[in-house]
Amino acid sequence: MDPGVLLDVLLAGGRRADRATHVRELPARAGVRADWPTWADGDLVRGYRTMGVDRPWAHQVDAADAAWSGRHTVLATSTGSGKSLAFWLPALSAVRRGAAGTLLDPGRIESVARRPTVLYLSPTKALAADQLAGLERLLVAAGTRDVRVATCDGDTSRDERRWVREHADVVLTNPDFLHFALLPAHGSWSRLLSSLAYVVVDECHAFRGLFGAHVALVLRRLRRLAAAYGAAPVVVLASATTSDPAASAARLLGVTPADVHAVTEDTSPAGRKTVVLWQPPELPGSDSPWAALLPAEDPWSTVITVPAGDGSAQDAVGPEGPDDRGGAAGNGGTGGGGTGGSGGAGVSGEPGGAGAPGPAAGSAPAPEGSGPVGTGERLVAVPPDRPRRTATAEVADLLADLVAAGARVLAFTRSRRGAESVAAATRDHLAAVDPTLSSLVSSYRGGYLPEERRALERAIRDGHLRALATTNALELGVDISGLDAVLIAGWPGTRVSLWQQAGRAGRAGADGLVVLVAREDPLDTYLVHHPEAALDAPVEATVFDPGNPYVLAPHLCAAAAERPLRAEELDLFGPRALELLTELTERGILRRRASGWYWTHAEPASRMTDLRGAGGEPVRVVETATGRLLGTVDAASADATVHPGAVYVHLGVTYVVDELHLEDGAALATRRDVDHGTWARWVTSTTVVDVERQVDWGPLTWSYGQVDVTTQVVGYQRRRIPDLQVLSTHELDLPARTLRTSAVWWTAPPEVLAEAGVTLEVAPGALHAAEHASIGLLPLLATCDRWDLGGLSTLVHPDTGHATVFVHDGHPGGAGFAERGFELGPVWLTATRDAIAACPCATGCPACVQSPKCGNANEPLDKAGALRLLTTVLTHATP
Repeated sequence: MDPGVLLDVLLAGGRRADRATHVRELPARAGVRADWPTWADGDLVRGYRTMGVDRPWAHQVDAADAAWSGRHTVLATSTGSGKSLAFWLPALSAVRRGAAGTLLDPGRIESVARRPTVLYLSPTKALAADQLAGLERLLVAAGTRDVRVATCDGDTSRDERRWVREHADVVLTNPDFLHFALLPAHGSWSRLLSSLAYVVVDECHAFRGLFGAHVALVLRRLRRLAAAYGAAPVVVLASATTSDPAASAARLLGVTPADVHAVTEDTSPAGRKTVVLWQPPELPGSDSPWAALLPAEDPWSTVITVPAGDGSAQDAVGPEGPDDRGGAAGNGGTGGGGTGGSGGAGVSGEPGGAGAPGPAAGSAPAPEGSGPVGTGERLVAVPPDRPRRTATAEVADLLADLVAAGARVLAFTRSRRGAESVAAATRDHLAAVDPTLSSLVSSYRGGYLPEERRALERAIRDGHLRALATTNALELGVDISGLDAVLIAGWPGTRVSLWQQAGRAGRAGADGLVVLVAREDPLDTYLVHHPEAALDAPVEATVFDPGNPYVLAPHLCAAAAERPLRAEELDLFGPRALELLTELTERGILRRRASGWYWTHAEPASRMTDLRGAGGEPVRVVETATGRLLGTVDAASADATVHPGAVYVHLGVTYVVDELHLEDGAALATRRDVDHGTWARWVTSTTVVDVERQVDWGPLTWSYGQVDVTTQVVGYQRRRIPDLQVLSTHELDLPARTLRTSAVWWTAPPEVLAEAGVTLEVAPGALHAAEHASIGLLPLLATCDRWDLGGLSTLVHPDTGHATVFVHDGHPGGAGFAERGFELGPVWLTATRDAIAACPCATGCPACVQSPKCGNANEPLDKAGALRLLTTVLTHATP
């Protein structure tokens, strides 16, 4: 459907025109063809032609030629640009050439080992299944029967796994299976490893942060074992458009960027796209429900209703100065506030989890009311005293209108809970118009059973469903073409993700509509009023650190268990490898012999780490009456989402959890229709473990180092839906979880508080508000988003002796975000102060100092005190 027509549907004859803050037309792009390479297998070429690919795009040939010539290659182009052809053409041509060789000389025993094999890795099982279906279509079209292709992952039966080991030419799997099953049992996979010609790493931009560091080390272990079996595979990586893909690919593989051929010019055709930035409307009264739906892993907080004010923003704040998986306790992040813990319980805490935009800021403070330093723009925020409608509620309305108009749509949400909510609300809207339409909408998220996900993918692809409300699980390369529009509920975290999700609209050269709907969050508010920051700035580089000791140490143990680790192999694992091996030996975890380092324990070394930082095996949600498996929840988020009494939603059906057995990894739930939801409450404490870097800013200290963040879910509230009225409060007895991570923090001794006019009564709220705003603005400077971070503020911290504000990475060992904040301290705090000052609300709102994931119910908060305090801190800051 024409994007202009669909935009008219959303604008509702002008009644919603004021919600569209910016409309951008992205012009269509013509494609550039190239000839098929002379080395390409003729049958495969005929197969592609049968499927409609008469001639490939020029970027496909560039990448395929480089891979065929033996160079590691990364192809970083847009969604729907045909990256699969670029890696399958050389890989399958090599397999077919090897297969032909064995047929020509079947009597030679060595010819069996020469038949090349291919290993395909993707971040999700869904993508591997989609690629398998595409490969099967290609091979049928090519009329070939001599290439044996199979998926192999944790869902594969033992008999199927044996067949794959003994016969498959192309194995499609994921890094998790490689880490837990294939590499530890490499002797059983010797046929595959000794003949490994190509390794395909699909959607490699998804390997960022801690997950990216883990995958980088898994790939290095794979290359090490392949070399031991006499193979030197060429690695072909497919990525969304990212900054410096050669450097990111080289870091994944453990080679230099010069060893990687990067293909970045997209020569495929693209249809015209209409991109709309959208801000939901104000709610008519201050007593209406408005808190945003949060990730299912995060406890939901109560937000303070902003009282009416009678002055300007300047009057309110004084004359000075100018918002897939994070979240739950222990899920790579912690949160909370309140009381408890031995390390200094805080006034506030934000849970962290697993960037975002941000041109580099300048060095001089900006005048009052300006945006972050260096933008030269005034920062527009929500009008005073009036909350706005939630992004999820707004997207449900827009999705219903588009479906009713006949469009095929994906609606991306930030959470599992959000996906279920949008789908349910959309079905309700449609049922009131035409009962037959509600069946055309469903939800899609992680935690569904594999067969449920495959059925939903087929239904949206075949047109049996018109719309899916989904998490970022459908952001990656599952082939879903023919979509008319994409709705995005909240900034997705990075421009890479934004353009990946947007690329789902109008694939295969068709026109499409993309709508980014802002949440009430400082970052979202800023972006929908500053389109250049969202749409014009370059995409981010993929950030991860394979040298993180919390990641590297267990992989060194796994490598030693697979094959004794020798000194000449350490360069593959980076400069910190020797230091860590020495420490592991001293602790008795590894044994050092003249020939190398050995793993001598009975338990598998691969069990020492979890690639996705989920903190253990997923918790299975089981129906109590029937024993039927409903779905799964990450172990670390189970405390907050499937505790006894929790409401669990699966494909729009509600269940109430009866029992949670953490030791058995199971939650028992009963099907029940309820009129309420549940939101967990938790407490947190932060202990300084090691101060690695510190700068004195006059009487203040600006510090970076390691901290322990301890969180415990202590209870939950039952809240009526949709008005969110609290029905009851319940206590829980669940274990505390501790996360060791990196943090940046600053102290404010009594003389600084006095200089800022912050009394003891005001100080907790001022510190709390400064912490929230800092977390909201750090994504402008670091490649992260709010859910990658956590924080805590306290009036007197036992480790510093003064009022302290902490912002920490939400991942074990840290992910570099807090360190980036430390390096850009004055710039970061200036942007934070400017954002608070520019917001015209009276006492604080979600666009400045309130947090959507505060464990202390956004209490206390003092916006004016935070502004005075940050202004004073900046007068002492060293540029």
